[in-house]
Amino acid sequence: MLVQLGTPGSRVLYGPHLLDAEERGIRLIAYDRPGYGGSTPHPQRTVADCAEDCRAILDALGIDRFAVWGISGGGPHTLACAGLLSGRVVAAATLASPAPFDAEGLDWFADTGEENVADDRLILSDPEAARAKIAQDRLEYFETIEPDPAGSHPTLFSPVDAAALSDELADYFAERNRKGLAPGIEGWWDDSVALLRPWGFSLGAIQVPVMVWHGRQDWMVPFQHAEWLARRLPAAEAYLNDDDGHLTLFQNRVPAVHAWLLDHF
Repeated sequence: MLVQLGTPGSRVLYGPHLLDAEERGIRLIAYDRPGYGGSTPHPQRTVADCAEDCRAILDALGIDRFAVWGISGGGPHTLACAGLLSGRVVAAATLASPAPFDAEGLDWFADTGEENVADDRLILSDPEAARAKIAQDRLEYFETIEPDPAGSHPTLFSPVDAAALSDELADYFAERNRKGLAPGIEGWWDDSVALLRPWGFSLGAIQVPVMVWHGRQDWMVPFQHAEWLARRLPAAEAYLNDDDGHLTLFQNRVPAVHAWLLDHF
């Protein structure tokens, strides 16, 4: 089972997810997207480009059929695999995934936390300044130990997400991001830009079942993104609720995702 993690990120998997996978007999596979961790950069990559990377990884591992799930910035990359590796993907699941930036009829920035809106608008209006900001954000990330990330980013963490940010989960994100950002900003930058450009594949071409899971308490990726995706994916099964946020999906819902994906093998 392939995993596409968020932005920024790396191949580091969360311990409770690994434990659940082991108990179910699932082989979880994650990788560093280009520019993160041990992967060389792929400048100007699109979301669609990840499909060929995944094809090469799975070929090397001798895997013909697989399921894939992804969260947040990994959601679009999950959909790319489902659309472009259709002969091999049996099912896919997205958790808190953004919709395409050019999504017809969607106000992409509506209800998004102010920090994310400011960062994305800067990428669109002044790429040089945006790169400099990401570089500074990376330096500050390595130089400081943030005791209260939810309190430091009040527009991104809803109350349910702030409550879900346990020491274990905070330590995991710190490790994942430090390893992913160790070589520099290229992975983070290319991920961020790719999400704001055409993804390079058609959602309408995705014929495999896709679980679309989202919570209304998500301030990082608004709820209406999932509603838009669920209406346009031909074989979507929507799991939309009023109670979850962004982090609570990652913390609490992955075992259900694993079970749902296993049912489609």
